[in-house]
Amino acid sequence: MQHLGTQTLETERLVLRKLTLEDTEAMYHNWASDPEVTEYLTWPPHGSVEVTRQLVDHWVNEYNKNDFYQWAIVPKNLNAPVGTISVVDADDSIGMVHIGYCVGKAWWGRGYTTEAFGRLIRFFFEDVGLNRIESKHDPRNPGSGRVMEKCGLLYEGTTRQSDRNNQGLCDSALYGIVRRDYRE
Repeated sequence: MQHLGTQTLETERLVLRKLTLEDTEAMYHNWASDPEVTEYLTWPPHGSVEVTRQLVDHWVNEYNKNDFYQWAIVPKNLNAPVGTISVVDADDSIGMVHIGYCVGKAWWGRGYTTEAFGRLIRFFFEDVGLNRIESKHDPRNPGSGRVMEKCGLLYEGTTRQSDRNNQGLCDSALYGIVRRDYRE
């Protein structure tokens, strides 16, 4: 396994790239301030553009680390970010990353998250050399689980009241894909 950091990646419709301070307004307005978007997330909706700016500034400073992975999801026809996808946890001892994602409500149902996640799977298995990619969701948010399934992750089980999000204590449905599954 060799960490490469946040690289610019492309799909047919998307550019996955590092966020910049110039993305702050788009992030705030497109998804970070929307309580419906953050309903099942672990962070509350941003109360101001300044909150978003501070977070983006933190990420910009982290991009020099080769084990930091945080992408803006940018539709090529829009040229502005509509969400993010990132590594929210990792375990180098087993070659694993845990992926989290968030996309603005106006872009739900367009397949952007699935397309972005699929590209990251290829990047992490083929370029970084990982062994396992996983993700989880609150079962009350089944759309997130459908993204995981469409990307080839297998449902591995649900643990009861094992996580916390903006709804409080919640169950957690875990999905994963290992290198062997990816090759097949």
